[in-house]
Amino acid sequence: MRKGEQTRQEIIRKAAPIFNQKGYEGAALSDLMRATGLEKGGIYRHFGSKQELAGDAFDYAWKIAMDTRFEGTEKILNTVDRLKQIVRNFRDRRGGLVPGGCPLLNTAIDSDDGNPQLRVKARRGLSLWLDRLQSIAEDGQRRSEVGSDVDPAKLATLIASTLEGSLMVSRLQRRDGPLDLACRHLEEYLETEVRARQSKGGVGKS
Repeated sequence: MRKGEQTRQEIIRKAAPIFNQKGYEGAALSDLMRATGLEKGGIYRHFGSKQELAGDAFDYAWKIAMDTRFEGTEKILNTVDRLKQIVRNFRDRRGGLVPGGCPLLNTAIDSDDGNPQLRVKARRGLSLWLDRLQSIAEDGQRRSEVGSDVDPAKLATLIASTLEGSLMVSRLQRRDGPLDLACRHLEEYLETEVRARQSKGGVGKS
């Protein structure tokens, strides 16, 4: 990697927590300069605008979030157990994220009315999240581990919206109760309504 690209990636890494914690409008140039140790010209030598830097910072933060949510799931053989682990990862591995919490939730709220470019980024991030969950469910149906009556797209939406929504409530109330409740509900739902009947009772579990 060339030195210029290394510097660019380092700016993104250091700017990501600022945008994730303060939002686009709240992230002042002085904050970015302090975090990166660069002057304005040093930052914008690598980015055409604050908007571009914010978009790249979201991509960086979202990749970390996605990697964390799916961490270890490739080792789990049964599809439903894999989905349950994703739910647990969402609840238990938040410490590995970019400071500020879920970048999708933060960016979706931050960009809802005033920043269409970042809103596009957030929508793409959500699509990636949903597509990956749906793909796992579809694979589970091919392997007869997920019930044939389950709609993979609706299941993906249910999982993502329940997790993201309960996280928002937990953050507003400053307690983990709503998120814990949602995760327990999802795990029970996956076990009783999603797992194919011949797979129930622990067959195929890792």
